[in-house]
Amino acid sequence: MRTPTAVLFDLDGTLADTAPDLAAAVNAMRTRRDLPEASYLSLRPFASAGARGLIGAGFGIKPEDSEFEAMRTEFLDQYESAIAVHSKLFEHVPALLHGLDSLKLPWGIVTNKAKRFTRPLVPLLDLEQARCVVCGDTTPHAKPHPAPLLEAARQLGVRSEECWYIGDDLRDIQAAEAAGMTSIAAAWGYCGATEPQHWKADAIVDSPLELLELIRAKHLQGRVSQN
Repeated sequence: MRTPTAVLFDLDGTLADTAPDLAAAVNAMRTRRDLPEASYLSLRPFASAGARGLIGAGFGIKPEDSEFEAMRTEFLDQYESAIAVHSKLFEHVPALLHGLDSLKLPWGIVTNKAKRFTRPLVPLLDLEQARCVVCGDTTPHAKPHPAPLLEAARQLGVRSEECWYIGDDLRDIQAAEAAGMTSIAAAWGYCGATEPQHWKADAIVDSPLELLELIRAKHLQGRVSQN
């Protein structure tokens, strides 16, 4: 693990707990269909998988099914209409970001969320200090392809191998590996259907404060080795 010169984060499930509003969009659709609401706990693990994961969890509909595209459009419109009613930063994320600022480490966001949703959500979550925001449609490819992470490194003016990428989904770890970045699994997030222990990340952290301490320790090691 290299000492980072920049730190990049996934958004949903890593910096921000957006699952309540995503789950609410699913349940609004279920209500229209006279279906009972799905439990929040049954939907939460799929929040990082976007419309594909949530429609699958809420309705058993897969992308190859004929009704998927219409339901996807309905879901996205519903979510956009109430994008930050209950969403908030995870506990201690503000302290983590303040700590990175104190270390003079630039940080940014790389998400598969489209610009349509990311751009209004970032200021509502008080994340305007991000040095870059790369969305799911910023580049021709989304994670797990490395293109979004490489674009973030380009915008920050750093080499990809000097970046750490933190995410709560297997695709985040795969994208970081493909981009040559240090991969950190955010075990406090949604984590999907598989356990972070199986993702082969460079490290797994259980809280934002644990991540900050890991970064501080690497920077201290770097200073000691230079002396």
